[in-house]
Amino acid sequence: MTDPSMTDPVVASPEIATPRLRLRPLRRADAGLIALYCGHPDLARMTTSIPHPYPPGLAESFVARTLSAGSDERVWALDTGEDGDNGLVGLLSLRPRPGGEAEIGYWVAPAFWGTGYASEAVEAIARRAAAEGFAALTAQAFQDNLASVKVLSRAGFAYEGEGALYSVARAAMVPTFRYRLELSP
Repeated sequence: MTDPSMTDPVVASPEIATPRLRLRPLRRADAGLIALYCGHPDLARMTTSIPHPYPPGLAESFVARTLSAGSDERVWALDTGEDGDNGLVGLLSLRPRPGGEAEIGYWVAPAFWGTGYASEAVEAIARRAAAEGFAALTAQAFQDNLASVKVLSRAGFAYEGEGALYSVARAAMVPTFRYRLELSP
């Protein structure tokens, strides 16, 4: 990691263009779609931190937290719309870790599963992270989330082993696969 100011979301999450997406910083106006999508039980089940049922006000709180100057998480909206539109279809985050690494997390709304948006976004962020000097990206996927396993494999992540993470929606520890992508600038 080369830039200690990456905690500033305006600086840290610049827009990134892919063939079908704009990965852009979150906006307060995104909270409504985030709440709608996170309210879907199938999405919540595949994440560690999205509760089900999704409580009122949580999306607004999440957006405010990620936009705060003290946030250690960099978040991008996966947006299919034009600049003035809100075509949010998912989110992607990077959490810097010691040793110049970052942990990647993402979700795509169930209505857009199978479209390749997650793969496109993960590959774009991996290129960006390499350009910024990160040494590696890490990720975990629930073992029953084969779509996420495929996204990570397509992006070049190597399988590292098994683990377990707590899922708020499942109220249980869930077996995971751990992945790592070595980056070169």
